[in-house]
Amino acid sequence: MASLLGETLFEISGQGPAPIKDYFHFAITKSQVIWSWWKISLRSDCRNTPPGQLTESHEDFLEDNRLQNQVGMVFGPHILQYSQNLCQGHYDYIVRLPNALLFNIMAHLDLEDISVVSRTCRRFKELCNSEEFWEQTVRKHCDTVTPTVEALAEEVGWRTVFFTNKLQLQMQISRRKQKENQPCEDKNEPSPSSVPLE
Repeated sequence: MASLLGETLFEISGQGPAPIKDYFHFAITKSQVIWSWWKISLRSDCRNTPPGQLTESHEDFLEDNRLQNQVGMVFGPHILQYSQNLCQGHYDYIVRLPNALLFNIMAHLDLEDISVVSRTCRRFKELCNSEEFWEQTVRKHCDTVTPTVEALAEEVGWRTVFFTNKLQLQMQISRRKQKENQPCEDKNEPSPSSVPLE
């Protein structure tokens, strides 16, 4: 499992809460915590202030209440708790798994569970909203996916195809076929064809 850990375990950047305008970057590597900041101010005496950086070991960070307070103030209590866990060696291996393996795991979940998983972290939100996941989901729930449906999915997205009811999908496919096969407007519209989705 240790091979899943990259050199950088976690990083986040952002502006401090109002009225602070300073910009901050927080990173945790396998051995260090790196806190960087850039002073942003219209005041002339602050314009030439150089960026700052503080580097500490995991152990020092866990004892540095001042830095922990800054992390909590800028990025919130959840990020502070998460960073403390990482520095104590409590790693979140599941989000570090390859996409193909995560998609395989997600294929066994109900849609209600996918909705919950998508709210756990940024990585799962991206995966749960990806075209690759929704293509996998459509193919899992449908016996046959025709080339016409595939072409429509490229146009409107696999998620849209999944949540569109059969009648609406047939109408969209008919319109698409009409555009492809009848360049002249005065030709008759073909009748909707059946779409073998289930």
